[in-house]
Amino acid sequence: MQTSIIGYPRVGTLRELKFATEKFFKQEISETQLQETGREIRRRQWQLQKASGLDFIPSNDFSFYDLMLDTAVLFNCIPKEYKKAGFTALDTYFAMARGYQGEKGDVKALAMKKWFNTNYHYIVPEVEDDTEISLTGTKPFTEYQEAAALGIQTKPVLIGPFTFLKLLRYKGRKNAAAIAPSLGAAYAAAVQKLQSLGATWIQLDEPYLVHDITGDDLQLLKNVYAPIFAAKSTGKLLLQTYFGDIRDCYKDLLQLPFDGIGVDFIEGKETQHTVFSCAFPKDKVLFAGLLNGKNIWRNHYPKTLEILQKLQAAGIPVVLNTSCSLLHVPYTLQHETKLDDSYKAHFAFAEEKLTELAELKSLSALSDPTKEPAYIANAALFTNRHDCVNEAVRQRLSTIRDSDFTRQPAFAERAACQKKAFRLPLFPTTTIGSFPQTADVKAARTARRKGEWTEREYIDFNRKKIADCLRLQEELGLDVLVHGEFERNDMVEYFGEHLKGFLFTEKAWVQSYGTRCVKPPIIWGDVSRRQAITVPWSTYAQSLTEHPLKGMLTGPVTILNWSFPREDISLKESTYQIALAIRDEVLDLEKNGIRIIQIDEAALREKLPLRKSDWFREYLDWAIPAFRLVHSGVRPETQIHTHMCYSEFTDIIHAIDQMDADVITFEASRSDLQILDSLLENKFQTAVGPGVYDIHSPRVPSVEEIKTAVHKMLAKIPAEKLWINPDCGLKTRGLAETSASLKNMVQAAREIRREQDAEK
Repeated sequence: MQTSIIGYPRVGTLRELKFATEKFFKQEISETQLQETGREIRRRQWQLQKASGLDFIPSNDFSFYDLMLDTAVLFNCIPKEYKKAGFTALDTYFAMARGYQGEKGDVKALAMKKWFNTNYHYIVPEVEDDTEISLTGTKPFTEYQEAAALGIQTKPVLIGPFTFLKLLRYKGRKNAAAIAPSLGAAYAAAVQKLQSLGATWIQLDEPYLVHDITGDDLQLLKNVYAPIFAAKSTGKLLLQTYFGDIRDCYKDLLQLPFDGIGVDFIEGKETQHTVFSCAFPKDKVLFAGLLNGKNIWRNHYPKTLEILQKLQAAGIPVVLNTSCSLLHVPYTLQHETKLDDSYKAHFAFAEEKLTELAELKSLSALSDPTKEPAYIANAALFTNRHDCVNEAVRQRLSTIRDSDFTRQPAFAERAACQKKAFRLPLFPTTTIGSFPQTADVKAARTARRKGEWTEREYIDFNRKKIADCLRLQEELGLDVLVHGEFERNDMVEYFGEHLKGFLFTEKAWVQSYGTRCVKPPIIWGDVSRRQAITVPWSTYAQSLTEHPLKGMLTGPVTILNWSFPREDISLKESTYQIALAIRDEVLDLEKNGIRIIQIDEAALREKLPLRKSDWFREYLDWAIPAFRLVHSGVRPETQIHTHMCYSEFTDIIHAIDQMDADVITFEASRSDLQILDSLLENKFQTAVGPGVYDIHSPRVPSVEEIKTAVHKMLAKIPAEKLWINPDCGLKTRGLAETSASLKNMVQAAREIRREQDAEK
């Protein structure tokens, strides 16, 4: 038995890459120093993987920002506007990822979307009709040679050409079929180069194959791979899939000259049936994804070994693999000093998963592994989960009625009540919730955590920040204000800390995009609310202003999706438990005079099955009701907002409307407002605020730029339903750029109001 992983985290065990990259952005270190940080991270990780006994060690799974962006640069898919600016190669790369505004010009960032069903965001490459696709980059070859110089043979990893074609954004008349020949030739050149350097296996990631695959899709795949197969000589090609099963195309893929096929046994509901229902060719190797790459619970050895034995009994050559890249889990448990060992014993982060692979490799070689200490200890974990069950929570869940999912009165009547209650102007302006988490905010949180500040000192500090934030918003002229969320470390972790049933880590960071990392809480047991969470902060803020203030909450689906969920109960049951806890908070806010409440569901789409046929049966039929359960008890005059970002929402717009919120804000600026057509086509009833500018870029949008976006919106959205807002929270931005951007946003809204008045 050999072992493999699809990829490894890349920001560094203690986020070394994040901090170095941010210093580079601030011009505090040179490009040479940044590159050296990257080399050191790669060196440590390769040596760790080799020492663990891993047989297939990946290279080129490292990135300074994103692998899709790396692939675009590798094959010269760089839009003209970035080339014209005269940047260095690395500055061009970061301008595509983040945008640029300075002496060399003003360019927006490329679009950013969620990577399939994860909380990782990828950069969407663009191809223009005159783009000359060819192999121009060197990154995979440089990193392969780096590892080789350390005496480590690696398996170079590339985003596969089919997935790249399906995720590309086409800016002209050409489509995927038109550019497939040139892209296939470029990939063939990369394969030839890697073979010449000594690569024995080359991994081509094709996660898009777990979607509903058509005959046209299969033909596209065959066309783009034809030159790659022709280029194959000394090396072997591994087609790697993940995030689901490949039931539609498995038999077809077996007919193609791949040397290995990687399949996901964790999320692939039909994988076992598919694999065992047809003969596997003897000249190929099955890379069996049996270790969960997206969750942190220990692997269940008896179950995994049973599947491995079945595969071997069927005569299938098999390599034990992770289900997907370990990018989606933290680095190691070694830095978790505060988490009790009785909990830690149940978890495996990336480094611990390497140990699991090694143990399973040893156990699989034995005729009777059940007598081995590693097997016995592992099996015991699954019969020894303490303090998970809360009978009061389960009893409350059992008493939910159908009426608890429906808000009264209907939308139109509520809208009339709210219009009379708030008397907001046309195109109300607001923000999504958070304001910049400046250095003093982070320092205060650290001082409190270390005991250097008393609780009173911390509260007084945050109250002053809230007062300053409200004053700024009033000066800028915003219509609906927020308190700024200075007391919150993360929109999910903060709520988890105030709910029973969650565990928390110290250093378990996971990359979300670029330099942005999150520390997902762990859902250990049944969930309930201890006491009011946001009420004191929101009521204090409302006492300081005559403007309506939004209470800011995170919704149950997002809390679940941005945590490491339990595996011993269903996602539906866990989400409904969270929904009841957040419902209590909603009703407390309303009782204390907060008349606008935003319940963010930024991650609504994240767990949506990749196959459309499974959308309602396996997800939307409980995810949408969970949101309704949260807000169904409020009065008609209370306005419920929600927010969603960086996902494809156009094809589930009807389901989103069924959430029955009063106002929904969307990320839209990076996708050129593509969601507008879907809103129009589906006769979307909810008032909407498509983001008018991108907060993940440091550039400041002009008044005219924002007005142009709003005019596009008005062509598809009735004026009385349109809100004006940024596309996401502002916590990662600087205060100066935030103030300048919001000032321009408010000015744009005022000018468009005047235009509307003049037309009347």
